Amino acid sequence: MAKKKLFIASAVITVGELATQLNLPVTRLISELFKNGIVATVNQWLDLETAQIIIDELNLDVELEKSSAADSALASKHDRVYDDTATKRPPVVAVMGHVDHGKTSLMDVILDAKVASGEAGGITQHISAHQTIYKGLPITLLDTPGHEAFSALRQHGAALTDIVIIVVAADDGVKPQTIEAIKFARQAHAKIVVAINKMDKPGADSNRVKQQLATEHELTPEEWGGNTVMVEVSAKTKEGIDKLLDMVLLVSDLEDLKASDTDAAEGLVIEARMQQGQGVVVSLLVENGILTPGSYLVAGGTYGKVRTLLDDMGKPLAKAGPSRPATVIGFKKLPKFGERFVAFSNEKQARQKSEQYSMQHREEVSSQNMSSSELLDIMTKRKEKQSVNIVLKADVQGSLTSVADSLRMLENDELSMKVVGSGVGDVTENDIRLAAGSHAIIYGFNVQLPPAVKRLAQREKVTIRIFSIIYELIDDAVSVLNELLSPELVEKELGELVVKGVFRTTKNEIVCGGQVTKGKVQPGVLIRIWRGKEQLSEADVISVQRQQQEVKEVFEGEMCGLQLKTKTKLLMEEGDRIEFFTREFIKRTL
Repeated sequence: MAKKKLFIASAVITVGELATQLNLPVTRLISELFKNGIVATVNQWLDLETAQIIIDELNLDVELEKSSAADSALASKHDRVYDDTATKRPPVVAVMGHVDHGKTSLMDVILDAKVASGEAGGITQHISAHQTIYKGLPITLLDTPGHEAFSALRQHGAALTDIVIIVVAADDGVKPQTIEAIKFARQAHAKIVVAINKMDKPGADSNRVKQQLATEHELTPEEWGGNTVMVEVSAKTKEGIDKLLDMVLLVSDLEDLKASDTDAAEGLVIEARMQQGQGVVVSLLVENGILTPGSYLVAGGTYGKVRTLLDDMGKPLAKAGPSRPATVIGFKKLPKFGERFVAFSNEKQARQKSEQYSMQHREEVSSQNMSSSELLDIMTKRKEKQSVNIVLKADVQGSLTSVADSLRMLENDELSMKVVGSGVGDVTENDIRLAAGSHAIIYGFNVQLPPAVKRLAQREKVTIRIFSIIYELIDDAVSVLNELLSPELVEKELGELVVKGVFRTTKNEIVCGGQVTKGKVQPGVLIRIWRGKEQLSEADVISVQRQQQEVKEVFEGEMCGLQLKTKTKLLMEEGDRIEFFTREFIKRTL
């Protein structure tokens, strides 16, 4: 039987996307990767060869194939070769690291802005792009989230960049998101500069940080004979900030970054959101060419005319050149988070290109011919899951992706969270109707609940839960899933007794006596009656007596009498062994 073909749009795919395509719990896929020596997260990129090996290990009759829809015209800047007419461009620098290590505070100092105070919970929850001028030269900076749930955003941020500043707190050292940021930077072939922050703290120890990075992650400081630039800084006192920016410009010069200012503009979608009164608002990073108002942009299956072009501060732009972050208003629909865009000179070309992409994508999805029932036929048997239906709304596409990925990580072989609807923007009446029809919970992240929509939800008895901090949303989802987990039946051994005599036997009762040989015996528990290796029956202990007195417990080495309740008449004999135990249901949690 021929294997089912699964078309993949590029040469790599994330673990989460692959799990979705295969209709598998992402935790199962991660477990299989771990067995094969690959420590991966839901947002870890896999090349198709590695993904195929894992699929074969899972005994799935699926063959991966690269989709022809991957447009060579939209090649990454890391793969582009420029001719002699290309000019020098500013560096794109991502600021990454562990949560609370001071990434956004460092950005504040460099940009003289106040970003952290506006972030819920004090953590960055979107990618933000800004451009600053240092010594007359522009530098584009991307601030990426540090919380573990935003792995997709960090990976996306690394892919956009030439240089990654890894921020490590001098008083805390290397942490999980630090390690992840290093990995993302290497995968994106970006140069790494380490900013050892919080040098003003009493417990600051830069040498410990350098030692960790050198011995555990092969990032050896230049002063130790390595090739990694490490700068000691303090966002609070502004110590070392000038040196850090000098190093960024030096690394940029060595990289000889170039781009064309004559080609059609192209780049990447950083974020996309719906904004009242403006429609679709898209944050872009121009990688090549010059973007101007009036241009027609295509991003995947959507296109639009640039009606408004703004800089990172919301001021009108006459043009946006290479490495410039810009905000565009004019797309017909929301482009996807991380989608590449390219500019066309007229609407006809843009519409045709967009329709061509959509048609090709639909054909390839159709040609996969892999319905849910067919996938179930080629997968190993799994017991039926309990599912929680979710309608998911978020303020921007990047957050929507991160929240959805985080919810998928909660799945196991018993439970799943099924996203029956999702979108960017505030909760609407359509969301309420969808949730009511599918018995779903609505989760909102950084969105509003208009009063009219709230009243409709109350009438339809739809549960809406809105959060501004992602880990609070995830904690709530965990509690919902915990309620669905079937309890675990746990047995606890108490003791054993050897029967020395049987005094009375009726249809449903036995009175006997014996010696406790292990642990203790007590009334109100269960027993198993053994004759050699054969289990005869189970019964309940009604009472325990010692010296003609009822007692609550009798210990090893002591003699006692037992009154037992049986389901059927049982002929017990001297020498039989009685095993005492309790059996109870324990509530499980994820």
